[in-house]
Amino acid sequence: MADLSRRLAVARGDLPADLVVRGGRVLSVFTREWLETDVAIVDGWIAGLGEYEGREQLDASGRFVVPGFIDAHLHLESSKLLVDEFARLVLPLGTTAVVADPHEIANVLGTDGVHWLLDACAVLPLDVYFMAPSCVPASSFESPRRPLGEGDLQGLLRRRRVLGLAEMMNFPGVVAGDEHELVKLGLDGAAHVDGHAPGVLGRHLNAYAAAGIRSDHEAYTLEEGRERLRAGMWLLIREASGARNLADLIPLVAEFGPHRLAFCTDDREPDHIVDEGHINSMVRQAVALGVAPEDALVMATLNPATWHGLGHLGAVAPGYQADLLLLPDLERFEPELVLKRGAPVGEIERPEVPDWVRHTVRVRAVSARDFEVPAVDGPVRVIGLVPGQIVTDSLVERPPFPDPERDLAKIAVIERHLGTGRVGIGLVRGFGLRAGAMATTISHDAHNIVVVGVDDGDMQRAVQRLLELGGGEVVVEQRGVRAELPLPIAGLLSDAPLEDVLRASRECVAAARRLGCEIPAPFQTLSFLALSVIPSLKITDRGLVDVDRFEIVPLEA
Repeated sequence: MADLSRRLAVARGDLPADLVVRGGRVLSVFTREWLETDVAIVDGWIAGLGEYEGREQLDASGRFVVPGFIDAHLHLESSKLLVDEFARLVLPLGTTAVVADPHEIANVLGTDGVHWLLDACAVLPLDVYFMAPSCVPASSFESPRRPLGEGDLQGLLRRRRVLGLAEMMNFPGVVAGDEHELVKLGLDGAAHVDGHAPGVLGRHLNAYAAAGIRSDHEAYTLEEGRERLRAGMWLLIREASGARNLADLIPLVAEFGPHRLAFCTDDREPDHIVDEGHINSMVRQAVALGVAPEDALVMATLNPATWHGLGHLGAVAPGYQADLLLLPDLERFEPELVLKRGAPVGEIERPEVPDWVRHTVRVRAVSARDFEVPAVDGPVRVIGLVPGQIVTDSLVERPPFPDPERDLAKIAVIERHLGTGRVGIGLVRGFGLRAGAMATTISHDAHNIVVVGVDDGDMQRAVQRLLELGGGEVVVEQRGVRAELPLPIAGLLSDAPLEDVLRASRECVAAARRLGCEIPAPFQTLSFLALSVIPSLKITDRGLVDVDRFEIVPLEA
């Protein structure tokens, strides 16, 4: 109350502000106007707009003053960085708050891992909010360390900074009224729910929305986007590394305005963030595609805050947290200065990394014979990559396999949490591999080992090297390791500085390219082939999954 009393005194002009930002053009996200006004800040909050006196002055002449950017949905683990390194990377780009779904680490370490990540983020200047992972596993076809039950979710929902229930990926279960999924939706604190329903339209979408799920980031066509908006859902436009949907969905702004549209990065690689940016790159791209800067900025600030009920974020207005960006122009959207709670960002503390979050790769000895495709005479099912998307085609091909001339490689998923020895074998088209193999312990969402290759011995060596590293990414050719990125924390994160992670990540991409793979984000593309809730054909350690029919299917067609 004392802080509020002081803020009100500054707002009235009875006391000087701590800081006054003078001379800039301030965006009102509510009216989408540019205001020639000053911003008075006290105790990290905005007290008022207008003429004010302050103990310190900041000259913003010729600059555009806008709220800090908010990522409406992401997975911190996809950056492969510890949270302090992630904050150091995105804060200078203008991202001052994110809403994270920690289901990656939940699949590997259970709720203990989520609680650790929550605690690790508490000391950051970056505001990190969480949604409780709703689908661990994503489906019954996946093998996490252990499933999360209703009690696990209830405990997470009681935590500060946990806003609601994360993406409901088992959309067939929700649509069918599966009791197990409906129980989750009825938990205390689960009234706020994010969605995940790729390709769902018509009555099935009606059922999904009728369950109380009010957002979706998986739409990748205008038809899907329109139906979600018409059903009263928020459309979270995604521009990730492997799934780029902004260009396809941004025409909806011209049709309906920016209302109920927000930006998210979902799964963005560190290379992508360094080279292109974070949420600021989505604003830049939207404006380049014809969206008014004011509309694009609203989708990056007020709208994600409104959807997630973060009433103190997303605006430069009285009573809002003083997260401000000073932009020199409305083309690049590269902040000249970032103020977090009214001050420049200082040193960022590194969180403690306990030993128990390491050593998570438990695999029985694997031989080259484990990657042999069973002998078949007739056609077989083949996963077909779709460029720029994480959905896949379900193809049919005939032997022999693998066959680099036809761009047909082997793919395998190996259970790595409990050492069961379970291996799923399949075939994939689209990687362009002419030799060798590439493997990773990042495979959404159960995060077992996934390996693709055209040589069984190289596939075996790649898996063995991941075991030696304790997790990561690796490229192998003629039994030799050509590049690797160690990810020893849960097999998902590095404890190295950004520069080291970036160098190793780029070396892995370059090594994959030398094997013939020209995919921009090859490891992320590979990781999503194990996600059994994204159409059409995927693979887990339990076998091939026909996502459209939502069942395990044999290799033979």
